[in-house]
Amino acid sequence: MTTAPAGVSARRPAIYLAVGAVLALGAALLSGGAATGEPVAPPPAGPQAGAPAQPAACTEERESLRPRDPLPAPGSMPAGSTMAAIAAQGRLVAGVDQGKFLAGYRDPLAGTLKGSDIDIVRRIAAAIFGDPERVQYVVLNIADRAAALERNQVDVVVNSFTVTCARQQVVEFSAPYLPASQRLLVPLGSGIREVEDLGGRTVCTSRGSTTEVELRKLGLQVETLPGIPDCVLEMQRGRVAAVSSDDVILAGLAAQDPNTRVVGRALDTSRYAVGMRPDEPDLVRFVNGVLEAARADGSLAANFRYWYTGRLDAVPQPLPPVYRD
Repeated sequence: MTTAPAGVSARRPAIYLAVGAVLALGAALLSGGAATGEPVAPPPAGPQAGAPAQPAACTEERESLRPRDPLPAPGSMPAGSTMAAIAAQGRLVAGVDQGKFLAGYRDPLAGTLKGSDIDIVRRIAAAIFGDPERVQYVVLNIADRAAALERNQVDVVVNSFTVTCARQQVVEFSAPYLPASQRLLVPLGSGIREVEDLGGRTVCTSRGSTTEVELRKLGLQVETLPGIPDCVLEMQRGRVAAVSSDDVILAGLAAQDPNTRVVGRALDTSRYAVGMRPDEPDLVRFVNGVLEAARADGSLAANFRYWYTGRLDAVPQPLPPVYRD
């Protein structure tokens, strides 16, 4: 699965201006800045979230919805379905990141979005349209992912989106496709190998993330910023001692900056999935069918090998699906 320029959605609100905006603070991590050339909408307007929202108390994550067999042919979505509505608007509107090297980032030379998450978006678009380029990408901050779905601003979110019980109160997730472990990124020579070595110094992570929750549980001094690239800049300036996120994200950052390294035990484990609206179960089943096909033909495993070989101690393997029905 490869990436290419995307188009503009005709169905969504005017907030989705076709601009070649670059994540300003992340540009230094993307080999000197991102080129324009692929329409990318800015994050949805609205107040910035603080700590991760906890909509309701819950005790157990639920599994996803079983796909229908077989998948409809591309270009022939069932009448009245969510997929038919997406086909009618002409583009799949996907909430993504453009500042996570290897997962979702803007290639500064090609001017296009690339990464393991972007490849999954393209696979979904190809299943609907027969064309993986029929995508309008909407760049979202971590804290805005669920809200963008609730406000009908995107069709799907593929942005290192961890399944949690609290999030399932407002988001319907696909079957998880990628496992990840929360670790630390530190400067070489810092002497930090585990969280205990921080000694009261500050660790930075993205606002509204599950990583923030885990760090606070450990009683650490935590600073939160809109994105992990922002945290890396703070670490480079000496304002924080470490950055914490999932290993697949930190691996990309370490690849960009040889003066850093990923250290420490897994502080938590997570499962990435595609986020959708609870009132669109047909789309959830469809996306699960797309992921099933990608597991079966080996393309999902090939995706992870392409992006993460040599970047992690072990290349992550696609998670087997489990369904609740």
